[in-house]
Amino acid sequence: MRRLLLLSILCLAPAWAAGELSNRRAPGFSLPDSNIQQHDIADYRGKIVLLELMQTSCPHCVKFAGVLEEISRKYAGRVQVLSIVTPPDTTATVGPFIRQHNITYPILFDCGQATGSYMMATPQKPSFDIPHVFLIDQEGIIRNDFGYGPLTTAIFEGRGLFAEVDKMLASPGSGAPPKAAPKKP
Repeated sequence: MRRLLLLSILCLAPAWAAGELSNRRAPGFSLPDSNIQQHDIADYRGKIVLLELMQTSCPHCVKFAGVLEEISRKYAGRVQVLSIVTPPDTTATVGPFIRQHNITYPILFDCGQATGSYMMATPQKPSFDIPHVFLIDQEGIIRNDFGYGPLTTAIFEGRGLFAEVDKMLASPGSGAPPKAAPKKP
């Protein structure tokens, strides 16, 4: 009986584990949005960051934009949503995407370096599923990541991402501003 229980736990553990790109410091970047305003990920320290890699031509990204917009409104001040696009997306494709889907969170432009650094944990897998979302905690650590697929539709089209954000906010120290360094006498 113990072996069966242990075997069951070992088989189910991967379902609960973080994504393969998780549990490492989020790579730094400073990227412009469509208004040429720079967004440095370090500026969001103390907040949970949901970082999406997307394309405006992706139908799953369109559905996910609605989920991200709702999260952005619900958790305003505690969670920052950022999306990153790479070529062939340009201001000519991103502007209409923002207007058509009433997006208020920033969509950032990358030539591939920032995107590549997030996907670097799996150099043997040069392609990845779009959309892909990284859940970064208040200390700048990637706590989980999800690529779009049959097993993750609840994250991208349902309420699964809300549950993930709620778990992160409920963890010790979440939502509180970073502690100040002790003053030297």
